[in-house]
Amino acid sequence: MARMRLLNDLPAGATQFEGFCFVKSVSVRQNIKGTDYLDLVLADCDGEAVAKLWDYNRATHGEYNAGDVIKVRGSITLWKDAEQLKIERIRQSTPEDNVDMSRLLPCAPFDPAWLYEELFSLAGDFSDDDLRRLVQYLMRENREQLLYFPAAVKLHHATRGGLLHHCWTIVQLAKAVCATYPLLNTDLVYTGAILHDIGKLRELETGELGLASAYTPEGQLLGHINIGAAMVAETAELLGVPKHTAMLVEHMLLSHHGAPEFGSPRLPMFPEAEVLSELDLLDSRMYEMFSALEGVQPRGFSERQWALDNRQLYNHAHGLVKTGED
Repeated sequence: MARMRLLNDLPAGATQFEGFCFVKSVSVRQNIKGTDYLDLVLADCDGEAVAKLWDYNRATHGEYNAGDVIKVRGSITLWKDAEQLKIERIRQSTPEDNVDMSRLLPCAPFDPAWLYEELFSLAGDFSDDDLRRLVQYLMRENREQLLYFPAAVKLHHATRGGLLHHCWTIVQLAKAVCATYPLLNTDLVYTGAILHDIGKLRELETGELGLASAYTPEGQLLGHINIGAAMVAETAELLGVPKHTAMLVEHMLLSHHGAPEFGSPRLPMFPEAEVLSELDLLDSRMYEMFSALEGVQPRGFSERQWALDNRQLYNHAHGLVKTGED
């Protein structure tokens, strides 16, 4: 079990801690005398720790659930040669605390609110008013979720704000591709880039922390590709977007995984759909590769990556891949 940043930041030899973390799991138990205590696993971006709040009183200490962001104060003890936290004070976080979520859990490298505004403004500049209305309506209606949703449970961009980060990166790639191939309809390419994973908002079981824990029943039975295409169709009908325009966007979503074995019921059948499929694959693989190479020593190989055809990746030492060294 990796050690929490809350503890790693303490001066050498210190045993008293105070700071923010989130509750990974919690239960009310009783000691041999029949007195209630809280048994918790606390976590932040670096690791986790077992913690106890003895003599727990719900009225005094409050109630807590998995996923709550809390502030704790206490001391580090040892139990059976393992580190354990003894909590002395505990409370829920408040907006006034202005908690830096990047210290608590994996986050996208850009502020999700900034990513949202970048994509929303890009859609606002579309020359095709139907595509503009479609994209901006779906973004506006789902803004709260978009600001924290990840793009996956475990794989690429499985971070707080990862869904917007993934879409934004594809847009950046698409700008260069569209400049190279001027026959592409840029509004259509950008629409696909922004909306291609919109169905994940209904596919992934995700709390406000921005970590997906499982798939929803809808996600299990339909998948984000079909869910997203249905969302586009429903919105287009609501807004009066022409059926042909809506059909093009639906096809891009249905074909963006490229092949039936990866979940797409159709192969891309026009250039903009092909571009979206290729860029989606490129971004997901680059994310997986850079993540796999973190901590790999120069001229060393990573562990086998099942998400990348079971390949071992090589750190050639000519780039800026992190090695874990200072």
